[in-house]
Amino acid sequence: MSEIHIPHANTVVKTAASYGRDLAERVGATFVVAAGGIAVAAGPGDMFHASFWQTMGAAGIAAAGSLLKGFVARAFGTSNSASLAKGV
Repeated sequence: MSEIHIPHANTVVKTAASYGRDLAERVGATFVVAAGGIAVAAGPGDMFHASFWQTMGAAGIAAAGSLLKGFVARAFGTSNSASLAKGV
């Protein structure tokens, strides 16, 4: 029978902390990019009265912003992560 390998508790805590930093960064960045996308697509005065196509445009702008953020994070952060947080 094969053995079950369980990681050390420090590894689990470090992984959970890395995940928390990564998640907080991504949620914050997505909020900022989506708000900017809606402001650009519908205009700051009409952002609460956006049409279907303006909303789709905002989603595209947010997706493009997140893609660019991932490229920037790879260039300035860890090369194997789309996060700017250290150690993720």
